[in-house]
Amino acid sequence: MKKKTRILFLCSGNSTRSQMAEGFARHMGNDILEAFSAGISPLNLNPLAVKVMQEAGVDISGQSSDPLEGNLLEWADMVITLCGSADEQCPVLPPGVEKRHWPLPDPTVAGGTEDDVIDAHRSVRDRIHELVRSLVQEVRAGGS
Repeated sequence: MKKKTRILFLCSGNSTRSQMAEGFARHMGNDILEAFSAGISPLNLNPLAVKVMQEAGVDISGQSSDPLEGNLLEWADMVITLCGSADEQCPVLPPGVEKRHWPLPDPTVAGGTEDDVIDAHRSVRDRIHELVRSLVQEVRAGGS
């Protein structure tokens, strides 16, 4: 049996975007991926991220916001940064660890009405869903 590809999703706060990516990766690729997320300066899990993921049929309420520490970088086969600050602050990766960057807007800074803010979260969720789906297809095809 081929070992699962280990993906680390890295964001500055590990409260929204990286949590969504971890949830989708576990949901869509659990047979071929091990997914974990971490933050440069972790915050609490964003309740709106939990809400919009539940709308998509994925429960991330049991996930935790974790710091980038220990041997996470050595554990990973691939590190995917989801925000500019995580991309800039990402430590040097060990040899053989692939790095990718998915530049996604931060929905937590969206202004406007409550509906505008939730729509910003849904928009980012939908983009992350597309990106993770493509990643899962790539790994299934033997690309990573």
